[in-house]
Amino acid sequence: MTPRPASAPVGTVTRGTTNPNRLRRMDRWIAAAHGAELRRATDPLAVDLGYGAAPWTALELLHRLRTAAPRTRVAGVEIDPARVASARPYEREGLVFLRGGFEIPVPGSPVLVRAANVLRQYDEGEVAGVWRLLCARLAPADPATGSRGGLLVEGTCDEVGRRHVWVALGPEGPRTVTFATRLGSLERPSDLAERLPKALIHRNVPGEPVHAFLRDFDRAWAAAAPYASYGARQRWIRTVRALTADWPVTDGPARWRQGEVTVRWEALAPLGWRDHRRSYLHL
Repeated sequence: MTPRPASAPVGTVTRGTTNPNRLRRMDRWIAAAHGAELRRATDPLAVDLGYGAAPWTALELLHRLRTAAPRTRVAGVEIDPARVASARPYEREGLVFLRGGFEIPVPGSPVLVRAANVLRQYDEGEVAGVWRLLCARLAPADPATGSRGGLLVEGTCDEVGRRHVWVALGPEGPRTVTFATRLGSLERPSDLAERLPKALIHRNVPGEPVHAFLRDFDRAWAAAAPYASYGARQRWIRTVRALTADWPVTDGPARWRQGEVTVRWEALAPLGWRDHRRSYLHL
């Protein structure tokens, strides 16, 4: 893969914290939700943006996506040149490491960009500009083939990958928010609030939609307590099924069984999003 012409990388160096299998929940969701787009793409390129101080997440992304789309290629992109140099010995067929930032220095348009734990150190006001840059780099939609275009998955997880929350965005902007957890470690759904992505984490206050959602999630979890005797999975499924009465849940029991639930972005978006959407993303 020949990188795009050199320019100053956009962004700042992150802490680089990473662990093997940290992003497995996110990867498996991507493979299930976006595998068809990767399979139909002429050039199924995925980008692991800000992979950190070690290359494990890029290696794992390649392996997991290839179970759904065998032709997938992965480019690990890091702004720190020392991290890129240390990752280069791990390159193999279908996997390269490049220096860059939010400009994404790869030729063409990626079908997937995964940016996990990258924006956590940024200010909330910077998120819109980063989303705009990254969405502009995605493969465009193609109505002739039924393609919705590339996907940006941006979110946060804990150090060992037990709790995740991410936003999925297409070329047109944000689509959904997914909450994913290891059910055996969950006391209540609102425990996931600490892993909300930067666009939402400061909005978990009364009056904001995401706060109302987590409040309803906890109430449904409490009401489903009798199902705990059948296991945490059955309690979660019952809880999410109850949420569907008031919230636009987009997935079904097959994903709920994995400890996930996905909700339309518009239902959780910060107040004022609908009024200012075009200026917010400049779309």
